[in-house]
Amino acid sequence: MSDFKIRAEVWDVTPADRERLHAVARQGPALQEAAIAALETHVAAALGRRHALAFANAACGLQGILKAYGIGPGDEIIVPAYSWHEIARVIWQVGASPVFADIDYWSGTLNPEKAAARIGPATRAILAANTNGHPADWEALRAVAGRHGLLLIEDSTEALGSAYDGTPVGRFGDASLFDFRARGPVACGAGGLVLTDDTRLVESLRQGPAGGPHAPMSALTAALLHAQWGRLEAMLAARTRVTALYARYIRSFEGIKDPYTGPRVTAHHPFTFLVHLGARFSRQARDAIVCDLRADGIEARPYATPLYRDIHCRQKGFSGAGCGITDKIADRGIVLPFHAELAEEDIALIVETLKDASINVGAGSAIYL
Repeated sequence: MSDFKIRAEVWDVTPADRERLHAVARQGPALQEAAIAALETHVAAALGRRHALAFANAACGLQGILKAYGIGPGDEIIVPAYSWHEIARVIWQVGASPVFADIDYWSGTLNPEKAAARIGPATRAILAANTNGHPADWEALRAVAGRHGLLLIEDSTEALGSAYDGTPVGRFGDASLFDFRARGPVACGAGGLVLTDDTRLVESLRQGPAGGPHAPMSALTAALLHAQWGRLEAMLAARTRVTALYARYIRSFEGIKDPYTGPRVTAHHPFTFLVHLGARFSRQARDAIVCDLRADGIEARPYATPLYRDIHCRQKGFSGAGCGITDKIADRGIVLPFHAELAEEDIALIVETLKDASINVGAGSAIYL
């Protein structure tokens, strides 16, 4: 059990979900395989893709995609410098190299112009994410990929339910990824999905690397994800309520970046509640604020570390050159508890504690509630 009085995340698992898991566990192998196929069919239809293929996790799915398209030693993939921590490792596993491009200050997603500037003779693909629920600029990214004949891979793990120009995320990449290991509205500690309209890619993925079996999702994971997906609209609505409460209470906080939704984003469902502290806050001040929150029983944390600061990247000689926006956001981001069970009094307490912590570090900020 967590020692925090306000936890960062709480999975939405109902008694009906548990009964569904028990029913699948009692079934034979053939029926268990049917549970996986049912999830794949449901998600593909829901997101308007021809195919969905379930994996043990999205890292396995990404590795399969890269190998299926023949990406390997000597190849390069453009990725946002601020993204899922396993991306670089998966790229290295197939023998290719990541090339880090900076992000947009407001959306936090891959900047198409910065991505285009990083393309070289060895570039084979662009991998862009819908960061913290905000869709990337897919029209611009598709144009860049098209001009250079590159594969476009979409990571939608953090944006289930979001939409760009009325089109749901998960439909913009030649191959698109979801991971369900933590934190989102649909989550169960395991599982990933690849979505695509490319039938040949799916055939290759089902065969697995070098003709061996792919790393499949378990039937129990598929059953739970399928059940949760059936409640997706209700879960998104509950999280939207929490987002609105946070926005109301934190509106009076001086010195933070205003929440942002781009003009072409027609649905925005954040993965976390992320606070971007202003320029007056240093990384050390941010870390001190997080420590104060955690000491008071609030499970806050710094936002994700840029990929080039990962120990494996540093050992390989990567740096953050040209990624100044990423550095700014990385040094000042705080993730606050975010789940459907948060009550208004919880959010009021979190923001009040954040106010006190920001004053304690001497940043000169104030909240007027």
